[in-house]
Amino acid sequence: MHAMQYEITLPADYDMGIIRERVATRGHLLDDFPGLGLKAYLMRERADGSPVNQYAPFYLWAAPEGMNGFLWGPGFQGIVNDFGRPVVQHWTGLAYEEGPASVAVPRTATRRRVRLPEYDPPAAAVERALEEHRRLASADGAVAVAVGIDPRHWELVYFALWAEDAPKEVGDPFQVLHLSAPQRAELPRGRHW
Repeated sequence: MHAMQYEITLPADYDMGIIRERVATRGHLLDDFPGLGLKAYLMRERADGSPVNQYAPFYLWAAPEGMNGFLWGPGFQGIVNDFGRPVVQHWTGLAYEEGPASVAVPRTATRRRVRLPEYDPPAAAVERALEEHRRLASADGAVAVAVGIDPRHWELVYFALWAEDAPKEVGDPFQVLHLSAPQRAELPRGRHW
């Protein structure tokens, strides 16, 4: 599994209805995309207390060929054409679980990025991350939870989909405008080694 996200930060006075309309009219285009475990169409707004207006889709890829097909194909080119070429963050998957509310349509999501301290042994840090992942995955209202790592920057990412409002303490909150999940069932459960 590979996790991927790009963030498009928009002006403070940007009409976020444009993003809602974009997702409403185009979101379904990835509902059967090969290799895609899931794509959460995420948005956060200053009007809701966010520090920024942002469109920030988050992907879990079941196969790297799907990720490559998206990045080098017309789907990502549409983002580039409309907003410029964003930095694409990606993390190697460490674990994935379905939560107690796995059958619910997610309304919110959280994402938390954590840099590992320079002298923290990687294996110990990953074990702690897996413990946190298991705690999140068993929380009431959790739909699905993933954790990944970027070993270039030694950064962990925790991503969770929630059936209702996300718990405040688990990361940056986002609205889920749509969920494409053609190969969600193929995302490997548990630890990925």
